[in-house]
Amino acid sequence: MSNNGKQLRLAMLGMIEGNGHPYSWSAIINGFDPAAMAACPYPAILSYLGKQRVEDVRVPGAGVTHLWTDDPADAPKVAAASLIPNIVAKPEDVIGHVDAVIISTDDGDDHIRRVRPFIEAGLPVFVDKPMATNIADLRQFVQWHRAGATILSTSGMRYAPEMRLNEEQRADLGDLRWITSFTCKTWERYGIHALEAVEPLLGPGFLTVQAQSDAGGDVMHITHRGGVRVTLGAIHDAYGSFGAVHLYGTKGQLPLRLTDTYHAFRGQLVAFIDMLRTGARPLPFDETVELMAVIIAGRRSREQKGALIQVADILAETHS
Repeated sequence: MSNNGKQLRLAMLGMIEGNGHPYSWSAIINGFDPAAMAACPYPAILSYLGKQRVEDVRVPGAGVTHLWTDDPADAPKVAAASLIPNIVAKPEDVIGHVDAVIISTDDGDDHIRRVRPFIEAGLPVFVDKPMATNIADLRQFVQWHRAGATILSTSGMRYAPEMRLNEEQRADLGDLRWITSFTCKTWERYGIHALEAVEPLLGPGFLTVQAQSDAGGDVMHITHRGGVRVTLGAIHDAYGSFGAVHLYGTKGQLPLRLTDTYHAFRGQLVAFIDMLRTGARPLPFDETVELMAVIIAGRRSREQKGALIQVADILAETHS
């Protein structure tokens, strides 16, 4: 998929309220214009980009060459800030001009519509998290994958340097017994951040999800085949606490905190670009499907007033 060793051409498609990824992800890949980025409506993006040397911010061998935003007025601002040469009138216009597309919206109930034209055109697709937050859409992604489509969807938390443990930390913890992980915003949109921060520590094998919910958010109580209890909070307005994880073991405990958003996102994007070059996935597709099943199970538990939902039941419906 390396395009004969030439620069990989990527399209950045879609921008919805509360998600500035077309600015940030494009800038991480292309580099950016600091003066134009100063007008970005998401100050956190300029903050973490500004901590890097401007000349170091880019991913060699790849470029975001095409852009489409839901509101056409956003596109010239994003293109100027993140050095994107081409703005298209509609997403499908990039077909034939790029090697892969990035769907940069985080509504897991609206990804099938956005992804479909590119899967049908045979293009690899990176889908912003969460990939799918209902069974019908998750089933469609599974069918596309089985038919040979190249699809990747992850949270940047999977690549956050602060979420990786060294051998000394593992030894100090002993055997893990409980993990708490936290996100702001909603379970549907941001729960995957809290979940995918901890899943690499445990591996796949989530069993049950039970929601404790009110108007302010959800606390999800989750079991795992490894015996570790997991509690994930998604409290809508607690923005300042995003990215906090706490590990509790038989010998010790350890708080982890995301502080380096830039390298979390960069690792996520480089993993996709490396996959385009080598064909090797950074994680099995089935693992992403299980993560989506956990999100859907939490949603179902909330709808059923806190019922205990089996992840296996969600997966069985998905694969039926």
